[in-house]
Amino acid sequence: MLDPMPQARPANPMFSSGPCAKRPGWSLSALEGALLGRSHRAPPLKARLAEVIERSRAVLQMPQGWRLGIVPASDTGAVEMALWSLLGPRGVDVLAWESFSGEWATDITTQLRLPDVRLLKAPYGALPDLSQVSWDRDVVFVWNGTTSGVRLPDAHWIADDRQGLAICDATSAAFAMELPWDKLDVVTWSWQKVLGGEAAHGMLALSPRAVERLESNTPSWPLPKIFRLTKGGKLIEGIFQGDTINTPSMLCVEDALDGLRWAEGIGGLPALVARSEANLAAIATWLDGHDQLAFLAERADTRSCTSICLRITAPWFTGLTAEGQGAAAKVLSSLLEREGVGLDTAPYRDAPPGLRIWGGATVETRDIQALLPWIDWALAEVSAQFAPA
Repeated sequence: MLDPMPQARPANPMFSSGPCAKRPGWSLSALEGALLGRSHRAPPLKARLAEVIERSRAVLQMPQGWRLGIVPASDTGAVEMALWSLLGPRGVDVLAWESFSGEWATDITTQLRLPDVRLLKAPYGALPDLSQVSWDRDVVFVWNGTTSGVRLPDAHWIADDRQGLAICDATSAAFAMELPWDKLDVVTWSWQKVLGGEAAHGMLALSPRAVERLESNTPSWPLPKIFRLTKGGKLIEGIFQGDTINTPSMLCVEDALDGLRWAEGIGGLPALVARSEANLAAIATWLDGHDQLAFLAERADTRSCTSICLRITAPWFTGLTAEGQGAAAKVLSSLLEREGVGLDTAPYRDAPPGLRIWGGATVETRDIQALLPWIDWALAEVSAQFAPA
């Protein structure tokens, strides 16, 4: 006899890893003050863009001397701008342990075609050997693996006296994890992750060392307009003051400001980190002793508190073919969606079969806790369908 359905349901069943859940209490009324139908170059609109920059700097506790700008094409655009504009003078180490870091490795090797690239790779669930990184080289890495649920445990492996640049994709880490600014030179993220903003816009943060590289190095390849950060050998300062390269959505800008004001109102970065860590802790407590599910991250200190990825460990599941495992995992997430208790919990398309539950700061821990019995229920349903007779 199958287990009965749980009674409690998440008040908000949104667990997508991007775009992510809106902040608690959000409604369309949050956008009523948006400045629409005018040029984004007009002073009031430029002021709104600059406000996103300054509030982001403040919440993230970014050091003085760093530049922060709004750029096109979400976090992907921000990362690509950094790679195409900054790389070339030194060899490059690329750390890849999930899908997006693998994409950056592909861009560096097959699109930029840099001759001196080392790929330090690890399978889903693990980290590369960080002791192999050379800080005489530029190093490209993600802080948190959005598609693997594996994050860096600390920054001790990043040299204080590094000669190369530390280029960090932090899209699913910013606002949910403490970023060690003194150990980083380029940091990117998007509005659609931890603060639940709308998509299409990215943020690019540059240390003084990164600015120096931009102004002293001219890439040997052509740069399209949306990648250009310098003119005449000097940084285009306007980009970091609200003069966006292309036309932004002022609706998205208003939404980003709403998320930042909410973050300030609940206590800033410490409160955001605490909310995300509480979501991870709720799942860790549930998984303690669980005989059918486990974290995809192999080490406890590398478990993400935002993109929380789970693997199915039940004997009936591990005995299936790869095709069968994929089908069973698909049914699992589909059941949660059908019942309206967990939307968009399927893993990333290249990740091992299982579940991915977003635990960023806009997600309420009580909603995570309400979801978990439903996962047990759905797993029993899937077992009845796929387990050998």
